[in-house]
Amino acid sequence: MKRRNKFEQNDTVILINTGEKVTINKSCYVAKMKKYTYTIKENPKMFYFEEEMKEII
Repeated sequence: MKRRNKFEQNDTVILINTGEKVTINKSCYVAKMKKYTYTIKENPKMFYFEEEMKEII
């Protein structure tokens, strides 16, 4: 099955606004918005959308 979200659990990504390297804790699909949200291990109470993150090259 093809995955539709950009990131998986334990992927390390960069938050675009802060430039901080973070690790994905879990993801969730929000059907009404047709977007994925992610929580990060460094701050599990916050969630972020895919557009707010980028891959580490």
